[in-house]
Amino acid sequence: MFLGIAQVLGRQLFNVPISGYIDFVELSMATFAFLGVAYCQRHGGHVRMEMVLKVTRGRARWALEVFGTLVALSIIAVLIWYGYGHFLRAWTLGDSTIDAELAVWPSKLVVPIAFALLWLRLLVQLAGYARLLLQPDAEPVAVPEILSVEQLAAREIEESAEKR
Repeated sequence: MFLGIAQVLGRQLFNVPISGYIDFVELSMATFAFLGVAYCQRHGGHVRMEMVLKVTRGRARWALEVFGTLVALSIIAVLIWYGYGHFLRAWTLGDSTIDAELAVWPSKLVVPIAFALLWLRLLVQLAGYARLLLQPDAEPVAVPEILSVEQLAAREIEESAEKR
């Protein structure tokens, strides 16, 4: 954000833009876009279709969660494989940006690393769902909770009151 403000002010006020600004932004996007994904998955902050899950209970619910997590694990494994391939190609070719000629491989390496972290997070989540599939009455551990709007609002009120 500060770099963007400096770019706009430098260009408008002094007619001196930041050289390679677009290249810096493009390379940093991988970091900001991908590294928070596993954290978001842990807290259930991602968008997911819960219409079917909200009406199921017990083993049926946990079986659906196991199935969904297995599908996610397989998709993320493919993304890790191809993301690493893109990194290797950029590394071996010495790929760089057009304007500032910055090396592209560090930002391409961020993608498979971030997806590997997400894959590990999903693996922990799979273990949590498998445990609940075997013991449906156990306390959920290491899995995101499905909360109603009222429950979510009550939790946020509690957390904001604790901070004061």
